[in-house]
Amino acid sequence: MTLTQWLVFLLIIQIIHGLGTWKLYIKAGRQAWEAFVPVYNAVVLMKIINRPWWWVILLFLPVVNVIMLIVIWVETARSFGKNQPLDTFLAIVTLGFYSYYLNYVADVEHVKDRSLQPKSSSGEWASSILFAIVAATVVHTYFMQPFTIPSSSLEKSLLVGDFLFVSKFHYGARVPMTTVALPMVHDTIPILKKKSYLFDDHYEKRKTSWINKLQLPYLRLPGFENIKRNEIVVFNQPADTLLDMNDFHPDRNYYKPIDKKTNLVKRCVGLPGDSLEVRNGYVYINGKKNELPDRAKLQFSYFVKPKTHQFNPNTLAARYDITDGAYPVDRQHSSYYFPAISDEALSKFKNHPNVGPITPNKKKKGERDSFIFPHDPRYNWNVDFFGPLYIPKKGATIALNLEVLPLYKRVISEYEGNDLKVKGNQIVINGEVANSYTFKQDYYWMMGDNRHNSIDARAWGVVPYNHVVGKPVFIWMSWNTHGKGLNKIRWNRMFTTVHSSGKATSYFIPFLVVLGGLIGFNKWRKHKKDKAELEY
Repeated sequence: MTLTQWLVFLLIIQIIHGLGTWKLYIKAGRQAWEAFVPVYNAVVLMKIINRPWWWVILLFLPVVNVIMLIVIWVETARSFGKNQPLDTFLAIVTLGFYSYYLNYVADVEHVKDRSLQPKSSSGEWASSILFAIVAATVVHTYFMQPFTIPSSSLEKSLLVGDFLFVSKFHYGARVPMTTVALPMVHDTIPILKKKSYLFDDHYEKRKTSWINKLQLPYLRLPGFENIKRNEIVVFNQPADTLLDMNDFHPDRNYYKPIDKKTNLVKRCVGLPGDSLEVRNGYVYINGKKNELPDRAKLQFSYFVKPKTHQFNPNTLAARYDITDGAYPVDRQHSSYYFPAISDEALSKFKNHPNVGPITPNKKKKGERDSFIFPHDPRYNWNVDFFGPLYIPKKGATIALNLEVLPLYKRVISEYEGNDLKVKGNQIVINGEVANSYTFKQDYYWMMGDNRHNSIDARAWGVVPYNHVVGKPVFIWMSWNTHGKGLNKIRWNRMFTTVHSSGKATSYFIPFLVVLGGLIGFNKWRKHKKDKAELEY
């Protein structure tokens, strides 16, 4: 729905609320008209049910408000003496319309200054759990989200098994577009393998379905910084066509809400307005080779021939910190494939007495890879030789023709919502012949440092700004599945920052010291308070 449609929808909700509660407002000593005034009626209702005014704010936060509406329905019934389990059940299953029964049929009285303490341990437990979910959802949605590194595309900077905190507020928190969804669950409900949100992805129905009309338009709260070149960014995969990462088809339209597309983490090497090119695996921006931060380590794949029978690829990989080990190319083990070796590791690895000839596994210039964007036979691009490509910038205008169209077709039609057709030699956008196009938002180029083992922008193209989730800032835990015992935890990576320069420093010990100090101080303060009360 558009913003105007949402305002009309909310106005209708206010009328429904007013009609179902105006007598209850009167019984609580208020005026009937107060039940119909948007926002103000919620403030008054908080006074009626003896709850704080700031609950009103929670009613206007997507996803959180679904939980809060249920709470309000139940609290309204209890504020008029209906606090039995059956009343709670009816308030929930009728989606709040139980208030119509209380308003027009039941003989109820307002319980002024009612106790908010749960009448049983189970009620106290349920209340605590409910508000813990609300608080966690607010933090998760608007401030900080936990994230796990699933692949080695940014190996050396971020390792498989790193647990991150991703800041939503650096670039500005994105207001959830999917309004009806389980809190803190992304695309799929674990174990059940069912969608965690209400959405109709059927091609024929996706634009007309009433379910999809519940989607909010894109809105982002103000942030305090822009995405910088070479920063690591978490974003929703724009060409998400999959239930899992093993089913990637970038040319297929599989519809998901933007905020429910697969979360990925890559390095932003290209900014809006840049001209980007990949030469022999290295990125060039506006004709100049891109220099990565000191923590970043580019990696490429190689074929390695053993020099002696003592050649042990896994031992060598561990010794020289080579990612992903190695695989024999043939049954005779006359050659091995190493998926990812950094330049630093290669300089040492090649001098080992058991290592023979090393051949880079790189494509030739002009050798087309159909898997590579823009998936058009006119562009002979591959993972190692790509571009040049102009990265769209909001407000920038490009000349449009059939040669250029494959590069920006998805941007114009999918990301910016235009009706695009080709009729003969003409490009028609929204029913009009177009020779140029002006972009509506900024776009970014996201790549992995593990250049031959990363599904990134080379596969699907640019990433729209409305797909950006946030900025990884902190590694709070790192789990090594290949480790044993206590070595399963990478202790030197716990409580390290993501974007600082120089060798990563763990702040885990200082954290434990501060935590211990806080616990000790609270115990001392409680002991002092208890002692003072006894003396009194």
